[in-house]
Amino acid sequence: MKRLRITVEGKSYDVEVELLDDSAEPSANSSVGVQSSTSTAQSVTIKKSPPSVSAGDEGAIVSPLSAVVVSVDVAVGDTVKEGQKVITLEAMKMNTTVPATAAGIVEAIQVSAGDAVEEGQPLIKLR
Repeated sequence: MKRLRITVEGKSYDVEVELLDDSAEPSANSSVGVQSSTSTAQSVTIKKSPPSVSAGDEGAIVSPLSAVVVSVDVAVGDTVKEGQKVITLEAMKMNTTVPATAAGIVEAIQVSAGDAVEEGQPLIKLR
């Protein structure tokens, strides 16, 4: 472990960092200890999780990023073409359209406008 001091927007933080050799892979769960020079110590844990789609999720249209659903542009029973916009997401004040990954019929819609979604989370199921 190495102790470092960083300054962000005028605030200084004492940070403990684990140095990994070049051949080491980062772990799925990383921890960073942060201590502000003006406050008590805090611990921040960053967890990376694999996409939520499993082998049984054939026909699933998944979120390409962590975002908030702005609109669902199809309904159950609708026929969609590959590339057709099915959902609009918003992240960092930018809208992203999610296209159908294949032609099919909308079997289920698993999110609603206003829902927060994670990258890889199933949004719509096609058959």
